[in-house]
Amino acid sequence: MTNSEPSVGEQSLEAILSQTLGADAPAQLADVLPFLVRDLTEIDARLHQVLGSTYPQLTEAARYACSTGGKRIRPLLMAATHRALGATSTQPIHSLAAAFQLIHTASLVHDDVIDHAEMRRGRPSMPRAFGLPTAIVAGDYLFVRAFELAADYPRAIILRCGEACADLVEGEVLQDTSRFDLTTGREHYFRVIERKTGAIVAAALASVAEIAHASEAVVDACASFGKALGIAFQVRDDLLDLYGDPDLLGKPLYSDLREGNPTLVALEAYGSLEGAKKGEFERIFALRRKQPGDLLRLRTLTDETGAPDRVAAEASRWAERAIRSLDPIPPSPYRTLLVRSARGAADRRF
Repeated sequence: MTNSEPSVGEQSLEAILSQTLGADAPAQLADVLPFLVRDLTEIDARLHQVLGSTYPQLTEAARYACSTGGKRIRPLLMAATHRALGATSTQPIHSLAAAFQLIHTASLVHDDVIDHAEMRRGRPSMPRAFGLPTAIVAGDYLFVRAFELAADYPRAIILRCGEACADLVEGEVLQDTSRFDLTTGREHYFRVIERKTGAIVAAALASVAEIAHASEAVVDACASFGKALGIAFQVRDDLLDLYGDPDLLGKPLYSDLREGNPTLVALEAYGSLEGAKKGEFERIFALRRKQPGDLLRLRTLTDETGAPDRVAAEASRWAERAIRSLDPIPPSPYRTLLVRSARGAADRRF
């Protein structure tokens, strides 16, 4: 890697563990931390090997996207799953983990284009930093490079990656059809997030289990864990968009309300309101151009319904469902990390 390429060191991994698993996680997982540091560093190196383009601007944009594309949670989950299944080295999954991280990053770039996002992880979003055309092309480029990495694997795994990407796109289309519409309901919401978030994590972990030559039952368990964890993460993410700390999140609040995404918290609030307040909530939510006062009013109405507590409980239920899926995997520090990852997805503040 060059000096301009980010790497994952022990301190950054400690930060990842603290943020996602709790402040005591680095101490409790100290025995496995050196192995995970090495795993993520090597996965990160593999990722950056494929980012170079003939055109410097595209290379710069791709590297920028990867530097703002999240906390490497998917590669961490993949490395932990591989080791939980008995692997002593994660080298066989490095290219695959890098591929799924690029798929995730590409989806974030396209989300920022669709949502007109200004910030991502405390830095200007790709559209803001590089302009809309370059952001769109860079997102496409990351998808292409991801499948270049996936080409190292058997056809079944490549097809699973492709199917997960198709689910992701379908989820985006489903979400777009329901913008500014609160009548679509919970079932539609969960169809969206299962495709947009759950399917990618499920495919990644099921593929890891196949590479580890696990039984079909364990492959299915890993897929179920990934799907439920992804849903827990997204339910919590939608709640944080309304009640999180923008400084911790690295982006402004209320983007879902502003863009008319009927998240679970909005659906729960709407379903709990009656009479004039219900009509007011629906009218404001349907506005294509909301003023700050409109967003605050939606927040105030939501506060009155108890919806935030119910949504937080829903995230916790999905986390516990994920944990139950791990029953076929024997106890180990790596399995403990997976358990804590699920609970962390439902409890996180950023």
